[in-house]
Amino acid sequence: MSNLGILFALITLTILVWFWADSMRARERALRVCAKACKGVNAQLLDQTVALRRIRIARDHNGRAAWLRTYRFEYSIDGAQRLRGSVIMRGHIVETVAIQSSDGGTHFEQD
Repeated sequence: MSNLGILFALITLTILVWFWADSMRARERALRVCAKACKGVNAQLLDQTVALRRIRIARDHNGRAAWLRTYRFEYSIDGAQRLRGSVIMRGHIVETVAIQSSDGGTHFEQD
């Protein structure tokens, strides 16, 4: 393999590792926000996890490109019924958390 090929492979590997680490930090932040939102409406976050539903590139508030990630999570208000909520993050900034409360209304919160 030529020096150029090795350099290209190292750059590609570095980008993949950076993307993976960035995604893990965003997921951990989303999980903390979901747990806080569930606690705020007296609900239980089920499975203690969030699942990436969608990812795309969008502009942040400064006009720079950022990852727009949508995570889904499940929670329960009464312990029997599984409900779905979502959190949208632009980069590492939480834009919206959507969760239904025990009175049936849907809450949209911003962090």
